[in-house]
Amino acid sequence: MTEHSNSILTATGICKYFPGATALDNVDFDLRRGEILALLGENGAGKSTLVKCLTGAYRRDAGAITLDGREIDPRDTRAAQSLGIGTVYQEVNLLGNLTVAENLYLGRQPRRFGLVDSRRMNADARELLLGYGIDIDVRQELSVYSVAIQQVVAIARAVDLSGKVLILDEPTASLDAQEVAMLFRIMRELKAKGLGIVFITHFLGQVYEVADRVTVLRNGCLIGTRDIASLDRKALISMMLGRELEAVENTHGGAARSEGEIRFRFDGYGRRGRIHPFDLEVRAGEVVGMAGLLGSGRTETAETLFGIHPSDSGSAQIDGRPAKIGSPREAIRHGFGFCPEDRKIDGIVGDLSIRENIALTLQARRGWLRPISAREQVELADRYIAALDIRTTDREKPIRLLSGGNQQKVILARWLATDPQFLILDEPTRGIDVGAHAEIIKLIEALCAEGLSLLVISSELEELLAYSARVVVLRDRRHVAELSGEAMTTAHIVEAIASQASEGNPA
Repeated sequence: MTEHSNSILTATGICKYFPGATALDNVDFDLRRGEILALLGENGAGKSTLVKCLTGAYRRDAGAITLDGREIDPRDTRAAQSLGIGTVYQEVNLLGNLTVAENLYLGRQPRRFGLVDSRRMNADARELLLGYGIDIDVRQELSVYSVAIQQVVAIARAVDLSGKVLILDEPTASLDAQEVAMLFRIMRELKAKGLGIVFITHFLGQVYEVADRVTVLRNGCLIGTRDIASLDRKALISMMLGRELEAVENTHGGAARSEGEIRFRFDGYGRRGRIHPFDLEVRAGEVVGMAGLLGSGRTETAETLFGIHPSDSGSAQIDGRPAKIGSPREAIRHGFGFCPEDRKIDGIVGDLSIRENIALTLQARRGWLRPISAREQVELADRYIAALDIRTTDREKPIRLLSGGNQQKVILARWLATDPQFLILDEPTRGIDVGAHAEIIKLIEALCAEGLSLLVISSELEELLAYSARVVVLRDRRHVAELSGEAMTTAHIVEAIASQASEGNPA
């Protein structure tokens, strides 16, 4: 990487390894003084790991970091902060039960005669925030104020403590349009003062509004850094997804093209603040694919359908009859199943055995007063271990000891044991090896052929096109297009994602 003469923070050859995985592979990074650099990538791209290496939260395994021309090696976030690198996260890491002033000067309160000088602290806090155009009562508890104000307080504290580099991790995710405008004003003012700002976001419209350059990571590797002024949206999306904008030969399976009756219908379905109202129909034996960038509303759609965050608008019908889906329990009762995107956090129970994980949902549906016997659990586990080719030497092995692909198969087995009618799969092939990847796809096609209705969310566009009858495209938490037939190409998906209509924040 050619180092720019105005660079304030550079990193070269950064590597970070975890057991069985490479999180960062020889990544270079360059932040200039007085610029806003957008750091982009899908889930698992390595953004958070890179930030943690830069700020000392993780110890890098290789590479060097330079700040203001001097090599640094922060041992923890406090050390990075003292060197001049501050970080503000989406979930504000401050104390809501303390006053605004106390949060701003926590750990460094001005003192007089050995006691905290509250009068001076409040005066300094008010003056500090006025510099950001914020005039509030700093004696009030922080929790009294909006998320946007809390973000500004966190930024003011980070800049006051550090003052060279500011890393903003998804700062606009919970803000409305006016609050975003306020935050961008502050970012531009800090940039004008010479601060280097790293802006992590999944809203592309905001990237083009405020960023000078963009760095894209994918699968732990640096894809490239470009000036935003010369980078069109399609090219940026291709960098993020790893897809060239060329049509591919689509070989949709016969099951995926099912002409069966509509089994599941959702009209004007949505939830304020999460996903704009949408219409969706799924037929028996049909796979409906769902595409979009991280944060586009794919997972929010799935969670609304499954009742995790129930719809507050529209209606649902199952086999032509009205249905209420106000909770996951009701969704399961209606024959729904849901394999979440993050299997380690939302899917598996790591210390339970494979047998116990497979039986979990069926037991929950029965109720704990009607326990599944040990014999039934063993039969259930053995049946699905064989049917899905789950690679294990023992059904009693803790599931955390299995590979990612086999963990994914166990979660699928858990839902198949409930005999579902509508199965929602969120990134079913993410983070698994090539062999398991092919097996999961084969399983999706087999389930479809058996008449199961599926909604499959995936960032793997060619894969999605191969087994889907239709593909719904999302952007800015809206369903913006539905593609079928000859229109189902990677080029058309990316065009729909890249469209500049509706650049606002989520619903």
